[in-house]
Amino acid sequence: MREITYAQAICEALDEEMARDENVILLGEDVGIIGGNFKTSVGLYKKYGEWRVKDTPISESGFTGLALGAAITGLRPVVEIMFSDFMAVCFDQIINQIAKIRYMSGGQVKVPLTIRTPIGGGRSSAAQHSQSLQALVAHIPGLKVVLPSTAEEAKGLLKTAIREDNPVVFMEHKMEYNKKYLVPEGEYTIPFGKARIAREGSDITIVATSSMVMKSLDAAKELEKDGIETEIIDIRTIVPLDKETIVKSVIKTGKLLIVDEGHIRCGIGAEIAMSVLDDVFYDLDLPIQRMGTENVPLPFSPALEFPLIPDAKKIYQKVKQMM
Repeated sequence: MREITYAQAICEALDEEMARDENVILLGEDVGIIGGNFKTSVGLYKKYGEWRVKDTPISESGFTGLALGAAITGLRPVVEIMFSDFMAVCFDQIINQIAKIRYMSGGQVKVPLTIRTPIGGGRSSAAQHSQSLQALVAHIPGLKVVLPSTAEEAKGLLKTAIREDNPVVFMEHKMEYNKKYLVPEGEYTIPFGKARIAREGSDITIVATSSMVMKSLDAAKELEKDGIETEIIDIRTIVPLDKETIVKSVIKTGKLLIVDEGHIRCGIGAEIAMSVLDDVFYDLDLPIQRMGTENVPLPFSPALEFPLIPDAKKIYQKVKQMM
């Protein structure tokens, strides 16, 4: 193990997969010469050249459609959309084309395409650069949706995404890019549809996504001082969802809190809750609870932004209420 940043782990995954398979290409705004808006592709342009690391015009719909064409003709494109908010510009390509082509061709056409995009608030970047839109893409059949938490998770899951023959939306939290984590040396991948138990406990289950995993772990340290043992599940992928791990944990603890940074209304929390309810209903001590960002656009002002987003203190308080 060695300590590297979340951004470096993503860059390593891209580098290793491009070295392993000459069909892997990277394209997006500023991914080449400057090494990415969040420095996730530093050095790749110089190493692999302009053909395989392509700076694109500011036209998400154009280069996402280009990537689809490249994928169905044998390449493995990795598209970077600078902010998940900008997926709205190319939703026709993502929802009506990329997600549908394999089904509409009767399985004759593979779409090995990975769309990488940052999610999340915390940088005071205002309403058009701070959203967590995982629920929107999770709603669409044909897309796999990945939310890595730590740098180790980001690297292993991204390598799996690039090797996947179906389209993957890979959502990285922008507040994690500069944080350092321990990451294994050498080759490894992490399978889709298999959650990780980030912390074992017996009193309550927290299912968390992306950076909410770390915030839940911080809350669990404080809860332990109060004699509350919290089990935390990092679900890793929303599609496919590992229901089995969640159900097993909730049967043990009798309580379930779901924490996701997306807006609460029609969000991931509601979907996970209903997905497992039939299997855990008679084991619950109280109704399933969920936390997310309040149902308003994220403000530019930090004083207004931060109270809307779940954090360790809010998670701690919510668990105390549930207990």
